[in-house]
Amino acid sequence: MSSPDVPPLRLNGREIGRHAIMAVVNRTPDSFFDRGATYGFGAALDAVGRAVAAGADIVDIGGVKAGPGADVGVAEELRRVVDLVAAVRERYPDVVISVDTWRAEVGEAVARAGADLLNDTWGGPDPRLAEVAAAHGVGLVCAHAGGLTPRTRPHRIGYDDVVADVVAHVTAGAERAVSLGVRRDAILIDPAHDFGKNTRQSLEITRRLGELTATGWPVLVAVSNKDFIGETLGRPVDERGVGTMAVLGVSALLGARVFRVHDVPAARRALDAVTALGA
Repeated sequence: MSSPDVPPLRLNGREIGRHAIMAVVNRTPDSFFDRGATYGFGAALDAVGRAVAAGADIVDIGGVKAGPGADVGVAEELRRVVDLVAAVRERYPDVVISVDTWRAEVGEAVARAGADLLNDTWGGPDPRLAEVAAAHGVGLVCAHAGGLTPRTRPHRIGYDDVVADVVAHVTAGAERAVSLGVRRDAILIDPAHDFGKNTRQSLEITRRLGELTATGWPVLVAVSNKDFIGETLGRPVDERGVGTMAVLGVSALLGARVFRVHDVPAARRALDAVTALGA
């Protein structure tokens, strides 16, 4: 059972621990980090196996690059993710399967294929996605992207108080999901660093992450190798690992619950160190 200060989170029929790792597996040819290394079906399935062996609690499968790029229609996104979800469900029955999508049609198909969580990183552009989660009894990530259209980047975006805006948006999304029938203990909130935010705003969210954890909703942080880390440290994508681990540690200390990462072994060591230090 969770301790009183840790909100309950149950996915795939089991309780998720205090520091859960969500492994990124992108079935895209143009990922900003792996540049298509797991685009092929076999490569993606092998990546899932490595992540599970390294201690991942959740595997997050995505079929569309977050940033601008070639158009990916619904049919193509379905082709990339549905069969992979089904194969992962068969091979790893205990792992929690998440799918990174904002589209209700995709959410419907992957839920039928065995997904446990719909990770809406774009902050709810399709309100039907929460209805899909409720109908299938799966979880939902309620994120904040500042009202951006999916796959676009912000231009001089501003907030009176970025953290207040994030808290208001994600908690409203979470409460709406509950009202539609999504289980309260299957909902996470995500400030979505770099989505609809510049580096200064993403750093502000990191420093004040405790304001999100104080809402009582389990918090997901997805900071792995992101631009705000690279810009802050002056490092290219392939040299942001140490910075990523530092942000994960800070986020864990401030109460984050789930950590979406590319490097599962390193993240597991970093979070185990936080736990060992009694933090």
